[in-house]
Parts: sequence; C-alpha cells; structure tokens
Amino acid sequence: MLFKVLSTLTHFQKACVLLCVDLTAIILALCLALLNTAESTQWVTVAWYLPTVLIVGAATIHGFGLNRVKLNTFGMDEVAKVFVVAVATSMAGFVLSEALGPSVITGRTMVEFGTLFAVLSIGSRFVMLRVVEHLYTTQRPRKQVLIYGAGQTGQQMAAALQTDHEFKAVGFVDDDPNLQKLTILGLRVHSPNHIAALVRSNRIERVVLAMPSASQSIRLHIGKRLSGLGCEVLALPSFADIVLRGEEVTAAAPVKLDSLLGRDAVESELPQTEGTYRDHRILVTGAGGSIGGELCRQIARCRPQELVLVDHSEYALYKITSELQQEHPGLNMTAVLGSIEHPELMRETLIRHRIEVVFHAAAYKHVNMVETNPFEGVRNNVIGTRVLAEEARLARVDRFILVSTDKAVRPTSMMGSTKRMAELVIQDLALRSEHTKFSMVRFGNVLGSSGSVIPLFQKQIRDFGPVTVTHPDVTRYFMTIDEAVRLVLLTGTFSRGGDVFVLNMGTPVSIHEMARKMIEASGHSVRDEDNPGGDIAITFTGLQDGEKMHEELLIGSDMLTTPHPKIMRAQENRLSELQVASALQDLRRAVETRDERLLAATLNRYIETEETDVPAEPLPKAPALSVVGES
Repeated sequence: MLFKVLSTLTHFQKACVLLCVDLTAIILALCLALLNTAESTQWVTVAWYLPTVLIVGAATIHGFGLNRVKLNTFGMDEVAKVFVVAVATSMAGFVLSEALGPSVITGRTMVEFGTLFAVLSIGSRFVMLRVVEHLYTTQRPRKQVLIYGAGQTGQQMAAALQTDHEFKAVGFVDDDPNLQKLTILGLRVHSPNHIAALVRSNRIERVVLAMPSASQSIRLHIGKRLSGLGCEVLALPSFADIVLRGEEVTAAAPVKLDSLLGRDAVESELPQTEGTYRDHRILVTGAGGSIGGELCRQIARCRPQELVLVDHSEYALYKITSELQQEHPGLNMTAVLGSIEHPELMRETLIRHRIEVVFHAAAYKHVNMVETNPFEGVRNNVIGTRVLAEEARLARVDRFILVSTDKAVRPTSMMGSTKRMAELVIQDLALRSEHTKFSMVRFGNVLGSSGSVIPLFQKQIRDFGPVTVTHPDVTRYFMTIDEAVRLVLLTGTFSRGGDVFVLNMGTPVSIHEMARKMIEASGHSVRDEDNPGGDIAITFTGLQDGEKMHEELLIGSDMLTTPHPKIMRAQENRLSELQVASALQDLRRAVETRDERLLAATLNRYIETEETDVPAEPLPKAPALSVVGES
C-alpha cells in the first residue's frame, strides 16, 4: 500500500513532503536545544516568534532547492546547503531574540539548534532513502551486478548504479592486492578468486569489466574465464572515451548488411509493386518464416483486399499476425494454422477466400536438418508443394509463385534435391494449367534470415570466438531480405508460366572474408598466423554432408531478358508429365515405408546432380531478346 502511494506522488507533492520534514526538524531542533540549555522557562515567550523562524527556514530551503533534490542524489553539495540553512535560521532566531530586548535565546542555544537541525534534516533523508529503497527492492527486485575493476571507471559505474532502480552493484573485484579488502563507495573490493562464490551467494546476473585501459586480449581472456559462471559478462569503455569519442557500449558493433554483399544493393533499382497487388486476395505460405513474414509485411503495405497467412507453427503465425494487426489495423487478414500437406485444408482455404495470388514460401530449408530428416523434407518440400499447387490450379488461382533457392541447382544435399524436385513439379503443372500461371524465383542466401551465418557469427563474436567457417575457399551468393522479397513480388507481375526467375547477384561472397569483416566491424582483430596477438580466431570445420564449396544459380547457360534488367529468365530442361507422376509415386511410397534407398534413388534418377568445384562467376549479361507475351 505504501509503495503504491509513493509511486503515484507527483514531483510537487514530493517537494512538499520534504519541506514539511525540514520544518518539523526546525521545531524539534529548537525544542531539544531549549531543553538541553535549561531555558524551558522561556517557552511561552519563544512560541510566538517560532513562525518567523519557520518562514525564514522555509524560504531558505526553497531558495536552495533542498526540497526538490531527489533522495538518491543527495550528496555533499546538498549537505553544505543544509548547514547554510541551519546557520540562516539560527541567526534569524538570535537576531529576533536580541531585538526583543533582554536575550530570550542565548547564542549557545542557537548553535545547538543549528547543529541539531542539520543532523535531523540530513538523517531524515537517509532514513527515507533506505525505506524507499527497501520498498522498491521488495516490489521490484534489482538485478545484481559485480564490477570487475575498482579503478576510476569502476567507481564511476558504481556511483551511477547507486541511483538506478533496475541494477544494483554488490561489490568490486580487482587483481590489485593493495585494493582488495578495501571498501569503496560502500562496496567491498574482493579478490578474483572469490568471484564464483560471490556470484552464487549474491545471485549475480551480470559481471561488468570496467577495465578500459587493459588490452583487448586481456579483457577477452577474463571474459572467457568468467563465461562458465552462468551470468552475462559485459565490457565497458571508459566514460572519457564515451564522451570524447562517442564510443558505444556494445558487445559487437552492428554490421551494415549491405557491406557484406560484395556488390551494390539493388533495392532502389527494383520498382515498387504496390499497385499490382492492391485490392487482390493473396495467400502466403510459410508466413511465420523470414521470407514469408517479410512478404506479408510488404504485401500489407500494398493494401490487398484480403491477406491469408498459412503456417504450421502456432507461435510463428501468432507473432506475424500480431505484428501486422498493430502496424495495419485496417488490414483484412486471416491466419490459417496448418500444413500445406493437407489437401482438404488448402482446398477449403483457397476456395473460401477466393484467392487470386499464392506466394509459396513454406519449406524446410536448413541443409543439415533436412539431411538428417529426409522423409520430412520430401513430405513438406515436394509432396506439400504438389498438394498446394494442384489445389491452386483446381481453384483457378491467377498466379502461383514458388520461392526457391540456389541450392536446387545441381544439388548435393537432400534439402537442395527436394527444392529442385519442387521446381520440376511446378514446371510440370505450368504446362498443363489452362488458367493459373506458375513460376519460380531462385536466389541465394538471405542476409540475417533465420539459420543464416550472420546471426551465428554475431553470437560467436559476442562469446569472444572462435568464429567457425567450413572452408577457407567456400563462397555463397547473398542478398538482403528486402531484395529477396521485392524480387519475388516483382517477378509475380510478369510471369508467363513455368518460368525460373534469377536475380543477377554479382560475384559470390567469400564466407571467410565475411567473417573477417564482421570481426573487425565489431571492434576486434582477427587472430591468425600474421597476427598471433589478435582477439578472435577463425577456425575451419570442414564441409558437412550435402554442403557445396560454391553455389550456382543456373543449371544451363541460356537466359532471356525480362522487363527488368537485373532479373533474368532461365531456360532449363523439364521432366515429362509421366516422369513427374512416376517420381511423385515413388517418393510417396518411400516416405510411407521409410525406405531411404528408394528415396535417394528416386531423387538421383530425376535430378541432375553433377557438381562443379569451379568457383562461380558473375551471371553473364543476357542477350537483348524481345520476349513475346511479356507485360
């Protein structure tokens, strides 16, 4: 109850409370001084001019702003002001007493009065501060912080935390034996040997390295030593560095994703597609994923007539729908929880909502995960795609766009094979569809998406390394998530049916060089043979099963232009209707019987898997051909 009352007081009300406390201290101090000097016979005489002393005290207190100083910032400057108030009120009482004729109050009494007032005023504030801190601690427990380094920076941090309601410093740790067992700012300085015991006994959640003068390697060494304590370890630059050089207190500086592309980003070169999808009924599968979620965000800005989100992850679907409801309160949106493998659910969804455009981004995409779960990879990526696409054709959807990957080109992994098989299924349906225009968009890795190397490298850098790279020569194509989604939306506007669209992504990026850039951008140096004293090492783990040294975007070399110069249309071989039907039949049987040999044999039979170890080159410029039927 008391905490609730205190937390609702305004600044003016708090100032009034402190003023009343000081005026009460004046009355008590004067009474105690009179009792101590045996001048109690003059009480009646004194009582009538007490209001004058109170008025002088109130004016002086208000003038110095003592009643407006927060309890947790009350320091030596404020103590000096209290003594000035004490002297002013004492002098006012003494002068008034002398003016009355015979001395009513002696100089000794006024000295004792001033001293007692100062003690009562300062003491009351410290008592109130402890009461308030206790109430806050019981209602809102503060996080315990241990400061490693009792030097100037550590002391400045401890002083700052004294006025913080979220964090509390419980002590110092320092390597200097001369400082150990001292008490600084009310906090004990401990030996580093006692850190583990301190963390356990005080339930410390964070250890802050307040050692800006120490070398980066020393701080990294201490950080590694403390990493097993179960608490977060942070490094703090000096306050002078923050003020003078504007250094940010971060574990790793943010990396501009565009700097990792190895080329200029093309977001500004991709035209807007807002008008194309306005007032349309659009369905997005895999809506809770990285690509699917960004598709939903950009489509929502196009103001569609209805946006239907499909995902089999309840939490992912809840997150994206909540975000869209907050950002676009007027959006007509429906969330469908379920798998694309269920034809009855897909049929009902497509027909009930009269869907016109389908963006199919639902897929298991993590190479290693699908490699160890091949049956589920085939069930979702191949059979699920066939179910959804067939139901879209029967529902006479206008456009169906499959989001594919460069790993589908001459795949060496199970994930890449399932995505290539999904492409072949879509190409087969495109030949037999009288109304729906089926197309595919193939691009490389998306920077910052779930499962990409960027979040992994960032975490490894925060943990002081090592940063793991599969091979020093491995390369990948990269694009930003905005590029990827804008490409998908744009290609959906000029599909003819059965197209494989590819973005000219420039030169593939070296993963090793990307790791070096990220380490250096975070303020660290790379530890290698040329720099043995560096901060973070890069280790090579070797290619895992199914991983390529170099990815490709094209199976063949033939390309046609599109209405946009950065987007190419690939010319690739297709399977016949009979071959696709036979492949799907064998894959279904392999999944149902859990026959890995049949699964692998079927994929190998119908998919071109010849691998190239030659580093990929930038896509050649396509010939300027006029394509009939493009719009």
